[in-house]
Amino acid sequence: MFTHDTEVVLVGTAALVNTMPGSVPGDDDPDRLTTLDDLGELVSGQGWTGRIDGSADELAEVRGLRPRLRELWERDEAGVVAVVNELLAQAQAVPQLVEHDDSGWHIHATPAEAPLAQRMAVEAAMALVDVVRAGRLDRLRVCDADDCDDVVVDLSRNGSRRFCEGGCAARAHTAAYRARRASGS
Repeated sequence: MFTHDTEVVLVGTAALVNTMPGSVPGDDDPDRLTTLDDLGELVSGQGWTGRIDGSADELAEVRGLRPRLRELWERDEAGVVAVVNELLAQAQAVPQLVEHDDSGWHIHATPAEAPLAQRMAVEAAMALVDVVRAGRLDRLRVCDADDCDDVVVDLSRNGSRRFCEGGCAARAHTAAYRARRASGS
């Protein structure tokens, strides 16, 4: 649906946003980005490249970015466009073609030396440019489970993904099965 680099950044951005503690009743997810080790695991697990300081300041900047990026899943098209444009303007983003790590040519809009939080914000904004231009904001949603507020990037062929990676689909399917069995007896 999207270019490889756009999909990687969308998934990585969702993973970053989903480190935030739960905010809906019943969602007792703790903050999963509290230590430098947490940040290191996130960065390596999601393929973020460029300068990594591994400092407390860097951790604080990345943690502070999460609510702003979550807005990309919560706003309508005009709101998403406003956030994207603000993120790009704040970073004075200058798109350029780059090639590294056998990923082929793709666009970066910040230098590899830019702070991690700035690169994360700009890469997310650039990925959302593709999503908006393709008219596919419907592929960004919040988990359908009543007790979960994690964000979802639906990269399925038929656009049917409704639940996050946290086991919500299995719980929902099990609950539905049990309800069907109970009503049938």
